[in-house]
Parts: sequence; structure tokens; C-alpha cells
Amino acid sequence: MIIVDTALARREAEGKPIRVGMIGAGFQASGIALQILTATKGMTLCAVANRNIAPAFGVFDQAGIEPVRCETQAELEAAIAAGRPAVTEDAVALAKAEGLDAIIEVTGSIEFAAHAILAAIETGKHVVQMNAELDGTIGPILKAKADAAGVIYTFSDGDQPGVQMNLFRFAAGLGVRPVLCGNIKGLHDPYRNPTTQEAFAKRWGQKPAMVASFADGTKISFEQAIVANGTGMQVARRGMIGPDFSGGDPGAPLTPIEQTVEAFEKHIDPNGPGIVDYVVGARPGPGVFVLGTIENARQRHYLELYKLGKGPYYCFYTPYHLCHFEVPNSVARAVLFQDPVLTPDGGPKVGVIAVAKKDLAQGEVIEDFGGYEVYGVAENMDEVRQENLLPIGLALGCTLKHGVPKDKPLTFDDVIIPPGRLVDELYAEQERMFAR
Repeated sequence: MIIVDTALARREAEGKPIRVGMIGAGFQASGIALQILTATKGMTLCAVANRNIAPAFGVFDQAGIEPVRCETQAELEAAIAAGRPAVTEDAVALAKAEGLDAIIEVTGSIEFAAHAILAAIETGKHVVQMNAELDGTIGPILKAKADAAGVIYTFSDGDQPGVQMNLFRFAAGLGVRPVLCGNIKGLHDPYRNPTTQEAFAKRWGQKPAMVASFADGTKISFEQAIVANGTGMQVARRGMIGPDFSGGDPGAPLTPIEQTVEAFEKHIDPNGPGIVDYVVGARPGPGVFVLGTIENARQRHYLELYKLGKGPYYCFYTPYHLCHFEVPNSVARAVLFQDPVLTPDGGPKVGVIAVAKKDLAQGEVIEDFGGYEVYGVAENMDEVRQENLLPIGLALGCTLKHGVPKDKPLTFDDVIIPPGRLVDELYAEQERMFAR
């Protein structure tokens, strides 16, 4: 947003930078920190929390900054007040610390992140998410709690869901009614796992399971679920449509995104709430697209003049998503303009369920997103509730009560859930608030 740069420059000139704490110190967190520390005026990264302290130090080291290690909330508050960059292993202490305007959460965890985000909201801080897995599981109840506390809870710009929402708002602002929000992927294979993705992960300094969660469809299911929850859209069917124009060959020539519209047309109800979906083997990737329609004949004439075609569906796209580069803008939008990039609009419309990646045996434990046991699939919440399906965001750490065959969705009755988890409490509260 162009308005953000002016507002941040003003904060810089006034000596009143936005004060940010970050939870997480992995691949994306490191990039976010570098962007704030080296390229963002009017914003200061005050502290970083990470369960393993060494990467937290590394976040500041990359910019030549030596932070102070803090063990307690009081020590963090003293460092923040003194303008001394700080690191800690205690995410909740950082989330509660006075002197911060916003928290960026970028762990990809569930239970750990839930505690920290709830603490941030309860102590009056805006929260900017890069954790689609948590947002797609309990985002609506966190949004409700943020509303009650008078703070912003939002997903971030730069990542594909936020870019889709920006494009959705752009198209709607033209008078075009969005009917589909889409993601462009290069690969989808639900059986990918940390072993198959190890080489790619090593090349880019990422975790194999995290990389596998992109390849097996779990990540895109979460991303499209949170877009649905922010727009009121749904999925056309379990797992989405996901037409593959690559023919199964990741090296095949890419199809222009405008030429993929026909694959979605029969699934779109022009009078319905719209759908979220994705396409494989299209360009420009890894961008996003929005399909929209407009009733006014004169305006359709102008859209044809401006090379968007004859309709009835017009394709708008953004050819890239720049992840960590744009996160500071999301923080500024929340703090300075109370403008969330992407946030749940009421209760969940779409959830992400766990599906067996292999034949699962009694006693097996579901270890990770992108792991060896399950993959995630987007499904409308009515079906999730009717069939008692297990959200994959709650599945991690669960033990199988009995065998489940490959490609079968898991239900709550299939697993033993670890006791005492906050995420289960919040999910239950979310269902009590929104399920009808």
C-alpha cells in the first residue's frame, strides 16, 4: 500500500517507530527481521523469541547487531525501554512485554503459537500472522478475542493468502464481484514426505517436513481455507478442483493463467458466495489470481477495451508473492490504520482435515505437517461437522486408536488427543460460538 510508506516515514521523522516483537527465528523470520532492520523506516525490531536461542541471536547477527539475552519478562521490558535489541527463549514473556505495539508470529507451530498469540492479544498488542496452519484451525476465535481486546488480528501481506485478499479488494473496488480466489502452484503430490523433499529443503535452508507440506497440498489447503474464512467463500468440493495443466510433468511449459479459466467455469455459481481453489502448471507462478464478474454491460465493454476479454469472468492476477519483504507493511497497516490484510469474517467457512497419507496402524503418532502420516485437504465446515472430521491442525501429536487406510479422512473417533492442550480448548470455544 502506497499510503504506508508515507506514514512510516512520518514515524521515522518523529522518532516514534513502531515497536515490534517477533516469535520465531527460522527461514521466514530471518528474512522479516532483515527487512525491518535494513529497509523499513519508522519500525524497530525490539526483540525475538525462539525456543532454541541460537537462531534468535542469528536474526540480529545478520545485520551486525548484538542483542542482549533476557530470561524474564522484566528483563525484556527493561531492554525494550532502553532501546537494546533482545532475544529470549520465552515467547509468552515476549508476547506480554510492555513497550511493544505488535507481535509477528512466524513459527508454523500450533500449540506453542496459540499460547503466545493469546498472550499478545490479552495484553493489547496487534498480531500479524504468517502461520496459516494456526489461522486455518482457530483463527476465527482468535479474531473474536482480538476484537474484544480492541486490537487487530491479521494474516500477512506478501504471502499468497494476503496477496489474494489485496487482489480481491482491488477487484471489488472496481465494481467487479469476485467469484473465485486462486493460488498458482508448480506441484501437487499428496504423498510427498520429508524424505522425498530433503534435497530441496537442504538447498534452500528449510525444514524437509515444511517443504513437504507445500508439495503434499497441506499448505495450500490452509492458505485457501483462510482466504475462504476472510471472504465468505467455500470450496467447490473436498480438496478443491485444482486442475493440473502440467500433465504431471513439473518441467512442462506453463499455461497462461487466463487460459485456465474454463476449467473453473462450470464449478462457479455466479449467485453463490464464490469459491477458493488453485491451479497447477500455470503462469505467472507462484502468483495468485481472482476471477470476477460484472453485470453492467457498459463496464463489460470497457473491460474488453482494456484487454480483459469478453467475460463473463475476468481474470486479475498478481505475478509474484514476496513473503517477508511485505510483512512490515502488514504491521504498519495494523498499527497505524487498523487495517487487517486478511482476517476471519465471522465463523470458519472452510477447514483443513487430516487424510491418511499411507495405511496407518494402531498406535502410530501423527508427527508433523508434511510428515509421513497425513496430508491436509480443504473441506467446507458443514461437512467437517456432519462427518466429525479431524482438523489436521488438531491432529498433530494424536495417537491412532486403530488402523486407517490410505487416503481415508480421519475422524475424531480415530485418534487419542493429548490432554490439556490450549488449541483444543480454543477450537471447542470456536465451535460453540460459530457452529449452528
